[in-house]
Amino acid sequence: QVQLVESGGGLVQAGDTLTLSCAASGRGFANYFMAWFRQAPGKERESVATISRNPFSTDYGSSVKGRFIISRDNPKNTMYLQMNSLKPDDTATYYCAAGILRATPYASEYEYWGRGTQVTVSS
Repeated sequence: QVQLVESGGGLVQAGDTLTLSCAASGRGFANYFMAWFRQAPGKERESVATISRNPFSTDYGSSVKGRFIISRDNPKNTMYLQMNSLKPDDTATYYCAAGILRATPYASEYEYWGRGTQVTVSS
């Protein structure tokens, strides 16, 4: 029903800003609850940020609150994650996800996933 493709990852230095994009294809993007997750090797996938359907209510993981901004542009079928003041601990593969029930920090609640984009932050 929806396909997701992340882009914008790369290698940056601590303190840099990087913006990730999640492009959705298929129908009904505006109807989905969206989220960004990240996963480092050997670690569990963790919630970074979520954004609801209208109204675009947002929530953030404690480790990124105040630094990251999640947004979506429904006419463009795109979700974004602006990452400011990046830290080495932010290094991970970042995934976008779409769900039909609610915006939650639990990966199991989302039905659709992109394949991820790598973010590496050097010190």
